[in-house]
Amino acid sequence: MNVRGESIRNIAVVGHSGEGKTTLCEAILFNGGAIDRMGKVMDGTTVSDFDELEKAKKMSIYTSCSYVTWKDVKINLLDLPGYYDFEGERGEGLRAAGGACLVIGANGVIPIGAESIVDYCLKLGKPLIIFINGMDKENADYLGTVQALHAKYAGKIAPIQIPILENGKMQGYVNVLQEKAWLFKEGGAQETDIPENLLGQVEEMKASLMETAAENDEILLDKYFEEGQLTREETIQGIRLGIASVNTIPVMAGSALQNRGVINLMNEIVTYMPKARERLNTLAQDVAADKVVSVRTDADAPFAAQVFKTVIDPYSGKLSYIKSFRGVLKSGSTVWNANTECEERIGQVYLLRGKKMEAVDELRAGDIGAVNKLGNTNTGDTLCDPSTKIRFNPIHFPKPTLFMAVAAEKKGEEDKVFAGLAKLREEDYTFSVEKNAETGEILLGGQGDIQIEMLVKKVKSRYGVGMKLSAPKIAYRETIRGTAEAEGKHKKQSGGHGQYGHVKMRFSPAEEEFVFEEEVVGGAVPKNYFPAVEKGIRECMEHGPLAGYPVVGLKAVLYDGSYHDVDSNELSFKMAAAIAYKEGLKNAKPVLLEPVHRLKIAIPADYLGDVMGDINKRRGRIMGTDTENDSSIITAEVPLAEIMEYTMELRSLTRGSGKFVSEFLAYEEVPFALVDKIVAEAQTE
Repeated sequence: MNVRGESIRNIAVVGHSGEGKTTLCEAILFNGGAIDRMGKVMDGTTVSDFDELEKAKKMSIYTSCSYVTWKDVKINLLDLPGYYDFEGERGEGLRAAGGACLVIGANGVIPIGAESIVDYCLKLGKPLIIFINGMDKENADYLGTVQALHAKYAGKIAPIQIPILENGKMQGYVNVLQEKAWLFKEGGAQETDIPENLLGQVEEMKASLMETAAENDEILLDKYFEEGQLTREETIQGIRLGIASVNTIPVMAGSALQNRGVINLMNEIVTYMPKARERLNTLAQDVAADKVVSVRTDADAPFAAQVFKTVIDPYSGKLSYIKSFRGVLKSGSTVWNANTECEERIGQVYLLRGKKMEAVDELRAGDIGAVNKLGNTNTGDTLCDPSTKIRFNPIHFPKPTLFMAVAAEKKGEEDKVFAGLAKLREEDYTFSVEKNAETGEILLGGQGDIQIEMLVKKVKSRYGVGMKLSAPKIAYRETIRGTAEAEGKHKKQSGGHGQYGHVKMRFSPAEEEFVFEEEVVGGAVPKNYFPAVEKGIRECMEHGPLAGYPVVGLKAVLYDGSYHDVDSNELSFKMAAAIAYKEGLKNAKPVLLEPVHRLKIAIPADYLGDVMGDINKRRGRIMGTDTENDSSIITAEVPLAEIMEYTMELRSLTRGSGKFVSEFLAYEEVPFALVDKIVAEAQTE
């Protein structure tokens, strides 16, 4: 299918989970003749949600690609997961898309997660269109939803149709620019007269759209001031300019499930959304010249593309999804990977329609396709013509914020678990696997509990290895606040040479992790046994007197003791030091220490008070607040024990719009009221 950039629209279908994104993609594919019947998410029969985990969970987990031809235009649809845990998939899909279609419910409010998607598109300069879905449902509130959008994004929202409602349900629509109306009938929409009760609204919306169009172009603005109006073609041109610059966000409505209003959406995608060749702001690094260049979507220029997603299949191998920005990629050609700095041989080029792969001879500039079995190519890598080497900016992936301890269900299968997770890391950069040196646990980090649950199920289904999860242990430590002296005597006689070691020690707090000194006079303890005493204390410090956690901040002074000419040896003095340690530390006011993390939390200003109050409840300290790109930034210091599941809790507080990063700061003393509980839990373990 050799289409050119002007005949391609790359559209990411986005929105929160459950808003109807996948169903909308089904309706678009059906209307364009790509499929002969619409599948259902609940039945697991849709093109986009083809993975067994997606069918079982009844939600999108991966970015899925499909395409349809409509009015001689190829529309590439990228169905992106809506749940927060799969933000990495969203970032991948939006990198490949030229524009986005946000699907929201007709509930009279801006739904959970929608604000963050709109803000994300505005930040990236990604053209956006909004489809208000569910207009067939009882109590659907189109006007209330539009008003909520207007209130949040004043000056940007531009409804371009008026729904014809009957008993609250959408029975048709008026296309304001065409000044035509359609009613939904069996087999499609039927043109009709504009209802009289909507004529005034049509005129108001026409005037509003003209004004919006004029604001996006100086020539149109001059004409609008001179003549007071614009032609239909001029209005469309102005709105297209506004969409391209993200100054205008058109709004439409319908029902994906009933396939109502979807054809109108498809028409407007073709009319208004940017053509692939119009996206001129793609930047890359010219490797040879070491400078930033702008990459135009030109089929006659040297080839350049970016891998925006990787899928690892246990049977068919590695599949790389690519967005071609320039030139033509041919099956059997050789390209240069600008990230790994090596050549890759292209086998077969494919177009994707869900899980179906259609072999093609080439992929042209602006199009989306896939290539299999690229051994040295990963997500984010640039593939280019060996004679003109460029490198696109990397794709940003969020760092893990939720961690769980992971182990194999069966002993002896740990290597298989980690091999499976390593394979999954090739297709998902948003999770991590690392060993905690303090606790010895293997920690699986991700964006939330759903993602971690899916990772466990993937390893089981793909590689046949079971994993079990548990809450991670907190790496508490112990220290002392007082000074105490203690005596340790190890004496053992068992025939022949015996064992004898005798020390007198003084223990006190220290700034350093451990300090050992000796004040022995008169040779009460020979110098050659000093290292044994120090080693004995160091080994004992792995377990403190309260709950058995490692001890830090300890000064140990050997000031007296005795020895036996025959029975004394290094082992005896190590044992004597251990006895003195146990006796001395329990009398030196031992305390428990907990790790404290520094949090940087980004939230909309509306939630500032709620989040700060919540931090205080978590024994946290607010260190400061700031404003950055319309967000409030809170810097706080909070005990790790209080934020183990903060990822989900912050989402709940901020309707999904809050983000945070954390890093270890220091150890601080645990409040007295909590010590007994922690000690009891440690003893139980």
